[in-house]
Amino acid sequence: MRRNYRREKERRGWSSHKRSQQPHRHRRPSHCNRAQSLEQEEPQAPVNAGPSSNEEPSSSSSAQNSVAPELPGFYYDPEKNRYFRLLPGHNNHNPLTKDSIQHKAMECKRLRLLEEEEKQNQKTTRAGLNSSVLLQKRQLGSLSSTSYCRLVHELKVNCMQRRKIEIHSPDSSVAGTNNFKIIVADVACERIFTVNDVEHGGCKYGIVNLSGLGKESLTVEMYDNLYFTNRKVNSVCWASLTHPDSHVLLCLMGIAETPGCASLLPASLFSSTNPGDRPGMLCSFKISTAWSCAWCLNPQADNCFSTGLTRRVLVTNVVTGHRQTFGTSSDVLAQQFATQTPVLYNGCRSGEIFSIDVRQRNRKGQNWKAIRLFHGSAVTSIHLMEAEHYLMAADMAGKIKLWDLRAAKCVKQYKGHHNEYALLPLHVNEEEGLLIAVGQDCYTRIWSLQDTHLLRTIPSPHPSSKDAIPSVVFSSRLGGSRGVPGLLMAVKQDLYHFSYN
Repeated sequence: MRRNYRREKERRGWSSHKRSQQPHRHRRPSHCNRAQSLEQEEPQAPVNAGPSSNEEPSSSSSAQNSVAPELPGFYYDPEKNRYFRLLPGHNNHNPLTKDSIQHKAMECKRLRLLEEEEKQNQKTTRAGLNSSVLLQKRQLGSLSSTSYCRLVHELKVNCMQRRKIEIHSPDSSVAGTNNFKIIVADVACERIFTVNDVEHGGCKYGIVNLSGLGKESLTVEMYDNLYFTNRKVNSVCWASLTHPDSHVLLCLMGIAETPGCASLLPASLFSSTNPGDRPGMLCSFKISTAWSCAWCLNPQADNCFSTGLTRRVLVTNVVTGHRQTFGTSSDVLAQQFATQTPVLYNGCRSGEIFSIDVRQRNRKGQNWKAIRLFHGSAVTSIHLMEAEHYLMAADMAGKIKLWDLRAAKCVKQYKGHHNEYALLPLHVNEEEGLLIAVGQDCYTRIWSLQDTHLLRTIPSPHPSSKDAIPSVVFSSRLGGSRGVPGLLMAVKQDLYHFSYN
């Protein structure tokens, strides 16, 4: 009896054990069920992946986004610590697209930086950074000359404060009515030539006299004229035809059946001081689409200018009309003449940088290229240093490199610049040891020339957009020999001055 009872108990226990060991079977979910489960799980997924509430609020959004995994069709909001579904389409009725999300994040960053600048006002970026402490450390030998120069530049750059300039004009309807597109200063920095967008389409030109910048009240005089064009202005430079900076050279794109042209405008057109200089001084040369231009100051190529065209370089003598053509394998987007020799440096869409000695005759092929350097992306701007042994170049990948022309190699690289498609210029001031560049993201960045350190990032006073990229000028003597050092920034209809003392 007991033996039968024991066997029955063991049999029941074994069967219950088998039932507990059996795996659970699930029905295979349909596509609809899987989509519903994804929607239910997504808001909970980033709770552990996102930043905790104990983290510092100053951590960047890029660092937060790198923590949370990226899911196709969704975007992660670091503030709300959850995912949101991206809606299809890119029209104005769609509140959630990647472009709108990125624009919102950029605008929040810009406003935050502007607020921080207002709070700092006359403060330096970090404690202990003042001129007396730096000088004392330098005298004691605890700072090298390189570190001392860079810290002094950092101190001066970060003490620059933005002040709006009041623009006066003989014609009251001119000032503040058109958006600034390009500003270019002459050699003495007494004037800047401006290209402004016109409301009904096209561009209008003007010259701003900077003599008022040395006074307590920042005022400048702007002289306009009736000349305007419905074509895009690709490049602008000052030209010394009759005297230094007597003219302005403009490169205009062709539209429809109208070819492009290079125009020489006398600076006297924009003022009433020398009305007798106006007749016979305006000239134009018909060319195909010109991407860049440069004026030669070397006496061996006197009265000559160059235009960078589609797959060729055209050098023209203004007086005689003689032309030299050099064929290239790519569009020439940037140009600059050397002053010690009649050599022209060119930057191409292919990423190649090469030089031409304009004294040689036209040659077939490309064996006339004296120096050849290569970037990985389209070269948008080049700047030849004063000693003419080094060349600064920027490209559409956002890279800025300093090249040694004697060794044909890159010796320095300046990081932080942002560009993907725009033709953005570089500004180098060797006297102050600074490099300035405006990025496609509308931020103005200032580096130390000597050690490539990024000294300051200046946000735009206006919301970032493709048609609101600032145009800047930096000089140690804005307004002439007795002028003030600083940065001029033109954006939208406003002109700002950042004093550099």
